[in-house]
Amino acid sequence: MSPLRFLPDARAHTRDALAGFLVFLVALPLSLGVAMASGFPPVAGVVTAAVGGLVTPLLGGARLTIKGPAAGLIVLVLGAVTELGAGDAALGYRRALAVGVVAAVLQIALAMARVARFGAAAPTTAVHGMLAAIGVIIVAKQAHVLMGVSPASMSPLALLAELPRSLARDNPEVLLIGGVSLALLFAWPRLGARVSALARVPGPLVALAVAIPLGVLFRFDTPHDYALFGRTFHLGPELLVTLPEHLADVLVAPDFDVVWSAASLKYVLMFAIVGSLESTLSVIAVDSLDPARRASDVDRDLLSVGVGNLLAALLGGLPMISEIIRSKANVDAGATSGRANLYHGLFLLVFVAAVPGLLHLVPLAALAAMLVYTGLRLASPHELAHVRRLGVDQVAIFAAAFVGTLAIDLLAGLALGIATKLVLHALRARGLGALLSTRVHVQESAGVLEVRVTGAATFLALPRVQAALRRGDAPSVRRVVVDLWGADLVDHSFLTRVRALADELPEATFELRGLDRLTPVAPHPDATRRLLASRSTSSAIRSAPDLAPPRDAIRRRDATHARDAMHAREALDAAAPEPDERGLGARGARR
Repeated sequence: MSPLRFLPDARAHTRDALAGFLVFLVALPLSLGVAMASGFPPVAGVVTAAVGGLVTPLLGGARLTIKGPAAGLIVLVLGAVTELGAGDAALGYRRALAVGVVAAVLQIALAMARVARFGAAAPTTAVHGMLAAIGVIIVAKQAHVLMGVSPASMSPLALLAELPRSLARDNPEVLLIGGVSLALLFAWPRLGARVSALARVPGPLVALAVAIPLGVLFRFDTPHDYALFGRTFHLGPELLVTLPEHLADVLVAPDFDVVWSAASLKYVLMFAIVGSLESTLSVIAVDSLDPARRASDVDRDLLSVGVGNLLAALLGGLPMISEIIRSKANVDAGATSGRANLYHGLFLLVFVAAVPGLLHLVPLAALAAMLVYTGLRLASPHELAHVRRLGVDQVAIFAAAFVGTLAIDLLAGLALGIATKLVLHALRARGLGALLSTRVHVQESAGVLEVRVTGAATFLALPRVQAALRRGDAPSVRRVVVDLWGADLVDHSFLTRVRALADELPEATFELRGLDRLTPVAPHPDATRRLLASRSTSSAIRSAPDLAPPRDAIRRRDATHARDAMHAREALDAAAPEPDERGLGARGARR
């Protein structure tokens, strides 16, 4: 290799190593916190993050995403530990590992069947509603830990109702650590916006840098009581991260005794489906942030996640996904390839092996503060305001997924959200049959790729449209046109995803035709649109495709759309001061 070729490669390695180190600083506290909230030993989160960093880059898929445990799966994992353990947390942990093994095998099978692309077509508002409910559940559970109180309730709503009682019984020194950590997490992004040097330091790391000395000052490592305000409070090592005596004890084998029971199989399906969906949507979000505008192979990425999950579960780790928070930090740090993920895993492994005692100094209240911060951002009122701008129909879908997740579980919430969307679309399209009879015609000629959609252009048609638009990556294609002149319904998910795909085109210009003949249900550019003319008029229009349709060419998003698209990414990024765990928005279409 010539020196001229080696120099840029060396620079790329250096950038990836630096990005990997910065991601390691973000991943360490978040991995500990997610594992603790999931009912796993805190170090299990580090095991998962290390496996995700060291193994998944070797399998390819997404170049810039970081694999690891995520807040979006906390409710699922904790539910498995609680239900399968039947009161025995250690047994529930091992049985949840067995569920993770089977779910990983199912993920691998889904990847080999190439179904991840269908996950990319999932209704974004339903996913947002599910994640907002997860945020509420996280806050309901972790706020009590932040105050140093053990609640009596179990259900999310009951835990929320018990918060005033816990605040009246709080442990002051524990609450001080948790409160200061939470305040730092909220304040740090604002400080970083004013002082650029601070923006490079992850907020969770700053919170730990303050919380650990406070824990040492208050002698958390020694059991003792202290008196304050006329009351007596207890402190001890149980309020710190617990670690096994020997590093080898970190590795825990799964318990397969009840893995084929109905309860276990329920969690297998939820682990596999919800985890795969969240992971795929995160990959799409990170692709929209890639400066090189490279599109990832979502099926191959799901394969790497499945293999990583299989190894992590066999070693005692949490389920992993392509995680948006660390991935956004990776992109911002200048990563160029999957080597950054590899470096991040290597740094985690070296740190745990070299200074495991430092982890034992981390107060649980600080980790709880990070999770409360995560939950508050996931369930932010700004997210509901964003959904309202998309129209009343999206509010109904969001509410159905939100309530279903809170009242039943994640899979039920997502299913209710999708079912609500189908009912609304069926009413607008005059029957479910119309939704299923969409026609997609693809034609390529003289460097122009034209994708013509006739009927209902909804999330159900997205897999076929996505497959057609991928042909726009070919060097021979100079222009891509999506023609909606024959469509009588275009939904929010369809518009959002098509515009994201347009932004991934390496060279070709992009044009979207026919939207101006449809009436939006709200002023937002991505709001659902429908044809208000009679069915006969619609049929006449579609029967004359040679009529020159009006065009609304997408050259660049207007300021409103750009702002709302950025908000959609921020809604999923719930645990770090970078824009988004949802990443369902996209950058404006180019040119």
